[in-house]
Amino acid sequence: MSFLTQDATFWGYRRENGRVGVRNHVIILPLDDLSNAAAEAVAHNIKGAMAIPHPYGRLQFGADLDLHFATLIGAGCNPNVAAVVVIGIEDGWTKKVVDGIAITGKPVVGFGIEGHGDHETIMRASRAAKEYVQWASEKQRVECPISDLWVSTKCGESDTTSGCGANPTVGNAFDTLHALGTTLVFGETSEITGGEHIVAARCKTPEVRDQFMGMFNRYQDMINRNKTTDLSESQPTKGNIAGGLTTIEEKALGNIQKIGKKCTVDGVIDKAEVPSHSGLWFMDSSSAAAEMVTLCAASGFVVHFFPTGQGNVIGNAIVPVIKICANPRTVRTMSEHIDVDCSGLLQRERTMDQTGDQLLEVMMRTINGRFTAAEALGHREFVMTRLFESA
Repeated sequence: MSFLTQDATFWGYRRENGRVGVRNHVIILPLDDLSNAAAEAVAHNIKGAMAIPHPYGRLQFGADLDLHFATLIGAGCNPNVAAVVVIGIEDGWTKKVVDGIAITGKPVVGFGIEGHGDHETIMRASRAAKEYVQWASEKQRVECPISDLWVSTKCGESDTTSGCGANPTVGNAFDTLHALGTTLVFGETSEITGGEHIVAARCKTPEVRDQFMGMFNRYQDMINRNKTTDLSESQPTKGNIAGGLTTIEEKALGNIQKIGKKCTVDGVIDKAEVPSHSGLWFMDSSSAAAEMVTLCAASGFVVHFFPTGQGNVIGNAIVPVIKICANPRTVRTMSEHIDVDCSGLLQRERTMDQTGDQLLEVMMRTINGRFTAAEALGHREFVMTRLFESA
């Protein structure tokens, strides 16, 4: 039985819409690649503000443009964000992001560069950011039930120790959190390949199973449209192969360990979509580390479990990323990146319940304010998922 029980609480930031965050960021959010320099200048001017540069936003169209807006708006809406300054090259699309974030009730303002130039835009945006940072600095954490917590997961640089140790440790923690009424998500659609029948069998209802298989088959159709059945050197990666994973099916069986033994898959969401109720959700998503964690942030998740075998160093600008590793060599050579050393599981020094509780203990310390290794090292990756090439 886990030390974490139904009456467990944590200290978080209760936002205007009722959601609870575990960080208190003021972000400077560029709408497009042309606005990165201005956003970074504002963050340089105002200590405590954080710019989130990215390379996209121009000449996107259709579903790709919709996903672009959903990701930016979702990032601003994330409960770990207290306030947002949006900067875009022109006013119309900038306002669309501002209006999307404003629905949460949090402070948000936008500035267009056209007709003003960088200097004036940076000056105006810096004044707003200063006010927001001072306002956010007075926010106090309040006691919140564990059921208010949203936790995401993906793995990276997997090896044989991932599927045998780190991923099942996440699964054990997910089993506990699922029973406590939290909101959970997993994904990495390509890394389900060969194990999709296992996930389908875990779906709570026939409707959820049909939705999951629809998402999975959509991915398979995309592969076929690109006239390839060969994912070699992409799935598994060279790092995976060096770690002993020779096929995507082997990788999938390890990946699926992250959803534990007791959880049901309670719902299915598309990229950057927000879950409508508690439980475990599958999100159709990239297996690229920074892309998937960014999508989780855009969907509203506030803390992330990241098992790694060979040693992925990913962090995120908005969400604290907790690294879990069962490979004793990686723990030794990359110790500064590892938050949870569960190598004792494979050495038979610890049980699965013990490593699951170890992860939950680190999670509780993290959501109560302790920096993860990735945060302390300055990892602020924010990578958008693209669907099409630009027009």
